[in-house]
Amino acid sequence: MILVTGGAGFIGSNFILDWLQHETTEILNLDKLTYAGNLANLAAASTDPRYQFVRGDIGDFSLVARLLREQQPSALVHFAAESHVDRSIRGPGEFIKTNINGTFTLLEAAREYWSQLPAAQRDQFKFLHVSTDEVYGSLDAADAPFTELHRYSPNSPYSASKAASDHLVRAYFQTYGLPTLTTNSSNNYGPLQFPEKLIPLMILNGIAGRPLPIYGDGLHRRDWIYVRDHCAALRAVLARGRLGETYNIGGGYEADNLNIVHSICELLDELEPAPTLESHAGLIAFVPDRPGHDRRYAIDANKINGELAWQPAETFASGLRKTVNWYRANREWVAQIQSGAYRDWIALQYGR
Repeated sequence: MILVTGGAGFIGSNFILDWLQHETTEILNLDKLTYAGNLANLAAASTDPRYQFVRGDIGDFSLVARLLREQQPSALVHFAAESHVDRSIRGPGEFIKTNINGTFTLLEAAREYWSQLPAAQRDQFKFLHVSTDEVYGSLDAADAPFTELHRYSPNSPYSASKAASDHLVRAYFQTYGLPTLTTNSSNNYGPLQFPEKLIPLMILNGIAGRPLPIYGDGLHRRDWIYVRDHCAALRAVLARGRLGETYNIGGGYEADNLNIVHSICELLDELEPAPTLESHAGLIAFVPDRPGHDRRYAIDANKINGELAWQPAETFASGLRKTVNWYRANREWVAQIQSGAYRDWIALQYGR
């Protein structure tokens, strides 16, 4: 048994589906089901006898402690987080509550559980904390990519809250010996991503013939990884990672946002031609930049490549084609996500 927090979100649900495909261990999914948590993501797992779901908050110590005590997991994989930078700028309080206080509660419950296990089980237990490259801050154009030793320099309430949670996890390893692992990944994309993130937003707006809003000059650069490649990396870290260590996970493809949107437009021109448009690129609309927008992230993944023999299986081109085709084939999922509340958020963020 492994306990996964936030398993109804984008990366968490992909991880559960990937785990059930490749492993035999049972999974218990603890998720609060906020706006980004969607049980429809896990429809394929719902009939699998190895999968269980509990609705609950990671900040509820008694609930987490009870689940650990009753289920006796050999690992806790922690995805649960508020993760949307724009939302953190408009309302940072929930990010502090979930990402910092929630992680603290999980660590305390895990420490209590782990310390009372028989020696053999105690030696097997692991706490895997899934984090982001945004904790490292922003790079200049000529800077070397982030390594695991890069100084933390978060620039948004979101990245600051994740940085704090990373430090807590490290402290629990150093102070209490809790067997922790931390990963910092680059930008994920793929099926089941909530459509206020760049790639699904551009795909869905493009299909609908709506404007493709790009912040600022569109030259903010990111490293991109297909979500299932990230999941495979997490399985490798859980199986073979050195306790107390941090592993950077990247897809090896760095590009600016404008380049990404043009790549999406080219695919839509091929797969979803618009009779009234010469190209979907004609829908691109530049909007005012958001505050504290980091200019560039880049990941050095040599540590996980060398130590754990992990490499991404997808190129950006192959992963993006799979992603576009998934959103084209799953219109009902999209329709359920794009509720009135979602449309109100998009209007507030980008203007009507």
